Amino acid sequence: MGKTISNKSLSVKVEPGNPSKILADSVFKNFFIEVYSMTAFTFRFFKEVWKPPYEINEILKQSFLIGYKSLPLIAITGFIIGLVLTIQSRPTLAKFGAESWLPAMVAVSIIREIGPVITALIFAGKVGSGIGAELASMNVTEQIDAMQVSDTNPFKYLVVTRILSATLMLPILTIFADVVGLFGSYMGVNIKGNVSAHLYFSQVFQSVTFEDILPAIFKTLFFGFAIGLIGCYKGYNSNKGTEGVGKSANSAVVFGSLMVFVIDMIAVQITSLLQN
Repeated sequence: MGKTISNKSLSVKVEPGNPSKILADSVFKNFFIEVYSMTAFTFRFFKEVWKPPYEINEILKQSFLIGYKSLPLIAITGFIIGLVLTIQSRPTLAKFGAESWLPAMVAVSIIREIGPVITALIFAGKVGSGIGAELASMNVTEQIDAMQVSDTNPFKYLVVTRILSATLMLPILTIFADVVGLFGSYMGVNIKGNVSAHLYFSQVFQSVTFEDILPAIFKTLFFGFAIGLIGCYKGYNSNKGTEGVGKSANSAVVFGSLMVFVIDMIAVQITSLLQN
């Protein structure tokens, strides 16, 4: 039985419901709305990217901000990864008398998987959050609305340029991180040994093939695209108010990092199928 809430001018009958069912329906509804909005946002990007004018200057500017400004953080991370991985792997290989395989094992691990994924996660944390917060603050201060009024396409100028820059810069940063990581591995090998640079890198290049390098670099294009797209989507469609800026930045990092793992899982399966 429902109960009636009434006053002098209003009478409403409230039917009892299941709160958990209502909550579940709301979650599913919001999920599908979000998927639809993200899909429409993605299709709009592919539609706008081919239309002139091409914002070359803005793309170069964003590439500088996204790529060059991220080099120190990527370099430190890559060096530490190579160094720590080498130090941690040496005792295990030494137990089996396979210590001479250390350069080859570390090189393949860094180039195939660790370098691209860790670089993409750092990229999502720094660049994804920055894009989300920047566009959200522009949305809050109504700068995006002002661009529309002034007959400027804000989607073309703000979104397309950032997504393209993120897509192009992440593979370059990954290559840089791999090189620095191998140098860190070389330093780790020489902590308890005396291996020349020529011998170390000869073993590295003998063990690494184009089948290791090309798929790893190719999937970083998708990493960069996903991180840029999610950061732009969260910022461009943020809620009004200062609270929306923080939520946009946080969501960009979380969903960007999640998409890195999802894309990496798919890429590994495809690569395994093609190699077999």
